[in-house]
Amino acid sequence: MDYLVRFSRIPDLWRFVLITVAALACAAITASLGFWQLGRAAQKQEIFDAMARQQALAPWHNAELSAQVPPITESISAAQQKDWLHRPVQLQGQWLDDQTLFLDNRQMQGKVGFYVLTPLRLMPPHERVVIIVQRGWAPRNFMDRTVLPPVQTSAGVVTIEGRLEAPPSRLMELEAKPSAAAEGADPDGQKSRIRQNADIAQWAQQSGLPLLGLSLVQTGAVAASEGLLRDWPQINAGVQKHYGYAFQWFGLSVLVVLLYVWFQLVRRFYFPRRSAQARVQP
Repeated sequence: MDYLVRFSRIPDLWRFVLITVAALACAAITASLGFWQLGRAAQKQEIFDAMARQQALAPWHNAELSAQVPPITESISAAQQKDWLHRPVQLQGQWLDDQTLFLDNRQMQGKVGFYVLTPLRLMPPHERVVIIVQRGWAPRNFMDRTVLPPVQTSAGVVTIEGRLEAPPSRLMELEAKPSAAAEGADPDGQKSRIRQNADIAQWAQQSGLPLLGLSLVQTGAVAASEGLLRDWPQINAGVQKHYGYAFQWFGLSVLVVLLYVWFQLVRRFYFPRRSAQARVQP
């Protein structure tokens, strides 16, 4: 309570100045935070619009993909990724089933299971090109974590549709583990195929496959196909959240201004003046 006593002893003019400065600073800060949230919303909307434009492009086929996207051994610039990511593709090739990898602890429709990754070798004359395909999600056996789900993989030529994306996202792991290809494990060994993360560069180095620097997210029917579910998360700009935050900050800024006007101007100058005029009148 001592600080209230000390504040009450400050002359009225200085107290008025201090309150005015504090109110102006608070209103300016909250208003700037509101504009910052609007800026964040505009940035996310711009990214979303760019992704939508990419997805609306004509799909690449084997020839375009092999000519445009370099192998993982070559660096990819940010500008190149911007031009390639989220672009639709339609490819013909053959699955390299012995290189299939199961990424653990991946969720779809609220359930935990595996993301199934299989390299796809393009058909001649582009057989030197291999791309990692995120084929879909499969449930996990909770009774025995080493048991792999049944996934049907055609041995012949397949035609798949999807979109180009970055390699699968990495999950936190306590200890770095090599990929299945890096271990050189038996392709039929179930344990060797289950991994927390997939390092495509290491996968390419150990397997000798000319893997591309991007992956392909296979799309199609949401219902289970080949034992896999492909209900991938939908892209959402997420700007409504920022608009809500901006409204709150602007509302707080307006509230500060209104409180200042009421307590420091109206009650300080207007009401005393009216009371003085009332006393003067006969």
